[in-house]
Amino acid sequence: MTSRRHVLLAAALALPALAQAQSGAYPNKPIKFVVPYAAGGLPDTVARHFAQRLSERLGQSVVVDNKPGANGVVAAQVLAASPADGYTFLVTDGSMFSINPAIYKNLSYEYKRDFLPVALAARSPLYLAVHPKTGVNTLQEFVALAKSKPGALNYGSSGIGSSHHLTMEALKAALGLDIQHVPFKGSALSVPALIGGQVDVAFSALPSLSGFVKDNRVKLLATNAAQRSAAAPGVPAIAELVPGFDFSVVVGVLAATGTPAAAIERISSEIEKIAKSPDTIQTLANAGIDAVGSGPADYGRTVLAENERLASAIKVAGIKGE
Repeated sequence: MTSRRHVLLAAALALPALAQAQSGAYPNKPIKFVVPYAAGGLPDTVARHFAQRLSERLGQSVVVDNKPGANGVVAAQVLAASPADGYTFLVTDGSMFSINPAIYKNLSYEYKRDFLPVALAARSPLYLAVHPKTGVNTLQEFVALAKSKPGALNYGSSGIGSSHHLTMEALKAALGLDIQHVPFKGSALSVPALIGGQVDVAFSALPSLSGFVKDNRVKLLATNAAQRSAAAPGVPAIAELVPGFDFSVVVGVLAATGTPAAAIERISSEIEKIAKSPDTIQTLANAGIDAVGSGPADYGRTVLAENERLASAIKVAGIKGE
């Protein structure tokens, strides 16, 4: 009996050590980052940077798997079909949960039901740029010009329902502006239209505009983020004129519902450390991206707040669901 008690006692004492060893073993195989877009876009750029740094820190490879198509459905299906064991994550912008549900009524995924927030990795602000022919140099001057000539100015976007489109519609609603929309199929067409003077103004990411800014072919007036970006500190935020205005594109990491909390905590912690490193801050800034690195709670709040803001913008823009 005494011997049996000793065995039970030893086993009980060993349990914490065993649990610690098991948690310390994660990860013990490669991790996959599923991206719902083709290579080269914003979420892909962020995913690849963090994947490389995570591989170095975790001692396990972190691979990026691009699964574009069906408005995020393909990527969501890949995540849903994978074991919820902390080895498959989704890296995406917020449009999967804010814009898509408002436009496409039969999506097979739902944010609150199918996903758990892991980490807010980065933000990418869009910049309001004007053609020199407008003669304006500040956001205030642009607003005054638009109000003095209702309906006379036009703006280009990368398409109906895009962040570029919804940002401008939100700005118009907030300031009572009448500016005509000219949609294009992507920034690869809207920015040249701005440079060529076919449109007066457009929102776009900094890398698409920076070369033209240096040549004085466009003027940056403001960013759509809540605060100024480290990549262009001299450019004011629209929020300085319209309090609470924030339509920057957010990129985060999500897990499937049921993923172990320990795995989420580990990945979140590592992403936060990576995001705060000078190397990451500089590398992403060169691409017009602001590193963030905050945990599940903050990212969850960010997604819900973004969903609410974009739902209002979609309503103002008069976009109907398909």
